[in-house]
Amino acid sequence: MTHLFYRSLAKDPINISSAEGIRLTTRDGQTIIDSCGGACVANLGYRHPRIRAAMKETADSVAWVSSATFITDPAEALADHLASLEPRLPRVILQSGGTDAVELALKLAYQWHCERGEPQRVHYISRRQSYHGHSLFTLALSGQYDRREMYKPILPQTTFVSDCNAYRGKLPGESDDAYGTRLAQELEDTIQKLGPDRVAAFLVEPVTGSTAGAMPPVEGYLRKVHEICVRHGVLLIFDEVMSGLGRVGRNFTHEDSGMCPDMVTLGKGLAAGYQPISAIMISDRIHQTIASGSARLVHAQTHMYQAFASRVALEVQRTIVDDGLVAAADRKGQLLRAMLGDALGAHDHVGDIRGMGLFLGVEIVKDRDTKATLSGTDASKFSARIKDVALENGLLTYPAAGTIDGVSGNHVLFAPPFVATDADLGEIVDRFVRSLSQTLSDPGIAALFASQPAADARRPLATTQ
Repeated sequence: MTHLFYRSLAKDPINISSAEGIRLTTRDGQTIIDSCGGACVANLGYRHPRIRAAMKETADSVAWVSSATFITDPAEALADHLASLEPRLPRVILQSGGTDAVELALKLAYQWHCERGEPQRVHYISRRQSYHGHSLFTLALSGQYDRREMYKPILPQTTFVSDCNAYRGKLPGESDDAYGTRLAQELEDTIQKLGPDRVAAFLVEPVTGSTAGAMPPVEGYLRKVHEICVRHGVLLIFDEVMSGLGRVGRNFTHEDSGMCPDMVTLGKGLAAGYQPISAIMISDRIHQTIASGSARLVHAQTHMYQAFASRVALEVQRTIVDDGLVAAADRKGQLLRAMLGDALGAHDHVGDIRGMGLFLGVEIVKDRDTKATLSGTDASKFSARIKDVALENGLLTYPAAGTIDGVSGNHVLFAPPFVATDADLGEIVDRFVRSLSQTLSDPGIAALFASQPAADARRPLATTQ
């Protein structure tokens, strides 16, 4: 009997006894290749010798002090490193996890408006098919139905606009530029409806992660929404908890966009799973307003600026720089995408292969031509089955249901550790292709896909929840 309250009470999790590189070993001796970094976390893989050494060294110094009174060199050094990656966001707050970082970014946005004499800016806008965290505030701004449905009665009211989904959202013959302009106009119209002086922030996953399967923005979209936010005094917050710090083949998704948001949240890959830590990178204008006003951050958390976690995260980030792993993630991502394309590009039930860097998604459909999908419990059954079959084949995958609107659609997310070799990537593809074939051959799953496909339609969230 276990005393742990497992995430799933229907089936016990697999007990892992050891891990190294991109491979996990179960207590029963099975080896499992990790094709998704756990959950886009293990960017350096497992048992990395340099990180292990840093952890041992750091254990001999200070591990924690109260941030109400003290700070440590590791926290200062980590902030210096992050600021060097994006000098336009030179102020850093260190938290414990991605949800914590997004939650505080949202609170900080409102504090900034209050200190500027605009406390009426109480509205927040997010995009459908997003996920920003498990607290009530972050969940309210997330479009992931299965995680928010139970809590809807107690969620704060928020407003949604369309996500940037070129595969399903573009009209016939519409260019990327026209599509991005149409989405930007939707944001403009929404701000006008709420009141331009009443909106605090627009929260965006620049590459939509777990809910849509590594959906990248079309060219120019980020710049267009940034211009609208600047014009109306709305803060733009990028949630890069999944996609930041090398995962998309660059440190930040916005690097080549010609713009910079007001805040960026980071998490999963910051310490690559070796310690729980997250960060918010903040523009100087936000910091200066508060410094010259109340001169205090109206927020406190026990493990803010935690010394041990900061030192481990710094070593992770230095390793990524020293080993050229951001560029490697870009190259390996192109290779993995090509391998997936060669193996599945003409598959009857693969609608789209997309993403950036080592952050890729494969969308599963009933019919390539109509883009029809499984829906509801059928979609959930497929996700559960392909995960189980892949595990039987020694592959950890990240499948999800509700790709289109929280109810319909399926995808599998790929985010292997940056240290995966080309041979590892080939083995991931081979095992996934075999697992997909076996899943689709399962009589129960085959029956779901054999039913008459209907023309697909997005079922959007109501504008206000």
